[in-house]
Amino acid sequence: MIPSKSNIKSFTPDELALRLVAMGLKKYRAEQVLEWIYRNHATTFEEMTNIPKVERNLLATAFIISSLRKLQEERAADGTRKFLFGLEDTHTIESVLIPDDNRLTLCISSQVGCAQACRFCLTGKGGFTRNLKAYEISDQVLEISRIQRREGGRSITNIVLMGMGEPLANFDEVTRALKIITWDRGLGFSPRRVTLSTNGLVPEIEQLGKSGIRVNLAISLNATTDEVRNRIMPINRRYPIQELMAACKRFPLEPRRRITFEYVMLKDVNDTQDDALRLAKLLKGIKCKVNLIPFNPFPGSEFGRPGDAVIRRFQKVLLDHQYTAPVRESRGGDISAACGQLRERKAENISAQYPGSSNVMMLRRV
Repeated sequence: MIPSKSNIKSFTPDELALRLVAMGLKKYRAEQVLEWIYRNHATTFEEMTNIPKVERNLLATAFIISSLRKLQEERAADGTRKFLFGLEDTHTIESVLIPDDNRLTLCISSQVGCAQACRFCLTGKGGFTRNLKAYEISDQVLEISRIQRREGGRSITNIVLMGMGEPLANFDEVTRALKIITWDRGLGFSPRRVTLSTNGLVPEIEQLGKSGIRVNLAISLNATTDEVRNRIMPINRRYPIQELMAACKRFPLEPRRRITFEYVMLKDVNDTQDDALRLAKLLKGIKCKVNLIPFNPFPGSEFGRPGDAVIRRFQKVLLDHQYTAPVRESRGGDISAACGQLRERKAENISAQYPGSSNVMMLRRV
């Protein structure tokens, strides 16, 4: 029997070095190979011209270099691009590229589906299938970087783990991916330009703080009382607001770094001036800013978007209490705008072609 090849992207630099030494290669080849893959976008060992041909051939007998399959792409008038990628097991994930004046932000997924079941989230309604492997997470950055380079487009400046899934529920694979994303010979992003967003898994927030990985932390808060948060975010029954706030106060922050609190504004649910006042009081003592996110409705959603006047009144309360509180408007409104719609539509097409197909899931939170 011919032994199966390993995916070379599944190894950290240290792990790969050990494997290569066992194969009779020099330890430093590991960093050379990974630099070719992540910095130079190599897809074959033959491209690695500073490695002797005999060693390239040996690598090709032992490893494969995986890549995501782009199944579909939509482009919005505002420049937003939404990608649907196929995985090795036929499941699919979304990534979204969002241009701004001096930024190009890539939003990436960490799971197939999501187990958090937030009521305002399209992904949660489809349930959870599996965690992504570290290389499936970092490959979203690599593949879209490759697309941008091929098209002569701008380089990605910022990464947010805010797509499909709850990153901290896939802690080990996410942190492995973050090491590749921020490794100077890997994808090379400054930790200051990488943000991990979580619904509030308190033990994992503590674990992240102790890990030495210094990416930005964003908390999807979305309510100011346990009663409301329990109703819209089941995670709050495990980790109530005060417990979450205590974890945020303990989270280690480097100078001039802040925690971002994401607040999805739901009409007649969490958008009153009393909510704003409670939020200002709740965040007291935490170095933070607040992103106000008017809800982006999707078909069948039970929630609506507050009016502009309501949003501005809410914002004014926070500004009056000296918080930075931008309103984050939706992007890509003329394509499959809500997180998961592109994937859901693709799944509906598959289901129509193959009745009974179980490979139908929706995406994640706003």
